[in-house]
Amino acid sequence: MDLTFFFALLGGLLVLAFVANRLVRFTRVPDVIILMAAGVVIGPALHWVNPDIFRGASRGFGSLALILILFEGGLDLKLREIVKHFGAGLFLSLFSFLLTMAAVAEVSRLMLHFSWLNALLVGAVLGCISSSILLPVLQQVDLRREVKVTLLVESSLGDAFAVLAVTTLLDIASGGNAAPKAVAWTLGSSLILAVASGILAGMLWSYLLPILSEERFWHVLTFAAVLLVYSGVHSIKGNDLISVLVFGLTLTNFPAVRKRLRFDETAGSDWFTEMPVQEHNGRPPDHQHDQMLTFHGELAFLLRTFFFVLLGMLVDFDDLRKVIVLASLCFAAILAARAVVVQTGRLAWRSFTSLERELMLWFVPRGLITAVLGIEVLTARGKNFDFLPSLAFGVVLLSNLILLIGTVRARNLPPSDPLTLSTRT
Repeated sequence: MDLTFFFALLGGLLVLAFVANRLVRFTRVPDVIILMAAGVVIGPALHWVNPDIFRGASRGFGSLALILILFEGGLDLKLREIVKHFGAGLFLSLFSFLLTMAAVAEVSRLMLHFSWLNALLVGAVLGCISSSILLPVLQQVDLRREVKVTLLVESSLGDAFAVLAVTTLLDIASGGNAAPKAVAWTLGSSLILAVASGILAGMLWSYLLPILSEERFWHVLTFAAVLLVYSGVHSIKGNDLISVLVFGLTLTNFPAVRKRLRFDETAGSDWFTEMPVQEHNGRPPDHQHDQMLTFHGELAFLLRTFFFVLLGMLVDFDDLRKVIVLASLCFAAILAARAVVVQTGRLAWRSFTSLERELMLWFVPRGLITAVLGIEVLTARGKNFDFLPSLAFGVVLLSNLILLIGTVRARNLPPSDPLTLSTRT
């Protein structure tokens, strides 16, 4: 391929991604559908790009984009909102993931004649909502603050549950300890290590930020810190994605907590939502915070764009035709499990209206984490899972089409106060 044409293609894709992201509020079409469709057009349809060149980089693109999206999500969360809605979000995330994993596993056993272990691997890959898709959608729809935070907590925890489940099942498949106590210990210690590491790293970086932010390229240094937190927690067997989320959450909230603990309160201030970074060179107190959101949000947008276009480029239509029935049955199982969870959890969110509960049924997009985990399982388990990337693509597409119903139905909601979620992704 001519290098000039390649650069022109990249530029055109970024323009398309920007336009698709901004048109979500008018068309209600999730931008991920447009990006994957663009990948299908320039890859399998027109053969402008040979997807085999990028096949090995797909997992890296996806993982890096997910790290940045979770870090940005942590930067934009307020501690009071998390504490208030954590219980509802945890219930929704855990119950939904477990029930969905079981339902999809049962479909896999019936259709593929898999063992329970292999079937649960398929269920774990398809079991969680994608924060990389839901977060931008929540920025565009007018939901009440309580509903948005509950869904945001669910999607953030869902990514972690999926990674934990897939990692644990792969470990068991390779001969690891499958005893319930051992599995519980592995999961619990992984989360504890992730939270503790994220808090400690965030506390340290919040002390350094007022100094570092006076230097050029300090955003790049913060990005390096995010990668080091992720890699360091992974090396000590902690949940790396949760640690990145907690790192961003601590960076946003720790300065205000520190101010509160010193009993240095400002009249009328809200210490959970304030960002009292010391002012430097006449800049407003939240200058560093806004700059971090802008830099990491735009970097996440760049990587997310390339990943979903690449995912569309890698589609094999022959394989997709072979799994379309299986993908449809798996997605039906996902919707059925979600309906049970939403109805069962009515006591957890009593203030939600019937329409808001209906929207929680439609807001089940699969995306980046599903594709990344599908590639990881294929790499670890070999040819028995050759179908998984195509299956993941089919479920991602179906779930985002269903998401379109939710975004359209959301127009019938009364206006509400906007949630302070970043609009930069």
